[in-house]
Amino acid sequence: MAKSSATKRINISSGGAYESVFGYSRAVRVGKDVHVSGTCAPASHEKSDAYAQARAALEIIEKALGEAGATVADVVRTVVYLRDVNDAEAVAKAHLETFDKIRPASTLIQVTSMLRPWQKVEIEAYASLVSSENAK
Repeated sequence: MAKSSATKRINISSGGAYESVFGYSRAVRVGKDVHVSGTCAPASHEKSDAYAQARAALEIIEKALGEAGATVADVVRTVVYLRDVNDAEAVAKAHLETFDKIRPASTLIQVTSMLRPWQKVEIEAYASLVSSENAK
């Protein structure tokens, strides 16, 4: 009989209020892959501009990646949701500051609303734990 090749699943929690209400994890690692849920800035950024909200979301993502054994250098794809396309340049600046040398595949999508009216941006990240030696 063949051995099971099941890969261990690790759920990463940030302790956010909606995790238990909605039934999700901040991030999930399966094998070498890490999927980070859509992440917004916390309520303390309610009055912040899009750049500051993006920076805060990226910091939360970076922390979740770390708990999964990854870094931003392992990110291969991001998806950015923007409420106002006029904020694209500010959010792109925050994204570039985080991923300049990594250059993950990325998609920017304008949406009509977010969960909270003050939220301007939400970011997802996908990482693969392989050597990042080839990053330029």
